[in-house]
Amino acid sequence: MAKNKKYYVVWNGKTKGVFNNWGDCKKNIDGFQGAQYKSFTSKEEAEIAFTKSYNDYKGVNTQKPVIDKALLAKIGQPNINSISVDAACSGNPGLMEYRGVNTQTKQQLFIQGPFKDGTNNIGEFLALVHGLAYLQKAGKFELPIYSDSRTAIAWVKAKQCRTKIMPNEHNKILYDLIKRGEKWLQENTFKNPILKWETKVWGEIPADFGRK
Repeated sequence: MAKNKKYYVVWNGKTKGVFNNWGDCKKNIDGFQGAQYKSFTSKEEAEIAFTKSYNDYKGVNTQKPVIDKALLAKIGQPNINSISVDAACSGNPGLMEYRGVNTQTKQQLFIQGPFKDGTNNIGEFLALVHGLAYLQKAGKFELPIYSDSRTAIAWVKAKQCRTKIMPNEHNKILYDLIKRGEKWLQENTFKNPILKWETKVWGEIPADFGRK
């Protein structure tokens, strides 16, 4: 079984910040007197922790995301009768891939990539369009689809991928997919609710690749 993804906050070290792997964290605390650091299970919680003091987390178990109970009461639980999509990109731009899963079971429904010279936002956009087309083909015309990207949700609603990455010899296949996605949005209507996955409250989206 794959290990859960961790994010590391360094409050006091050679370089302060939030790191997405132990190696980078270790480089900044090794040999540093009085180093202050801690691991978290979600990027959002780590970023919040970095704005606060190390003393706020000293002795606290951070291996479970700190749930904002007030926000949870307001938002409620996610609709598990849905699908979830996500993208991963190594570099910006870099190798990008995306996928969709059953929100409840995490069963993978589709996956595409990796594509050269992509971005996470492009991947999130394509994942949403692919998810909508998948649901239409399956006859699930009102099943919700979750994404943790506000940008991608806005692009889909605008029926346009508003990336600033220009087409080149390396990303021609990717740009062809973008144009196909935009064309599909312009030619099709759908009733499937596109919902924002509230990572801060629910943890990582089920489609997460676990290597952000």
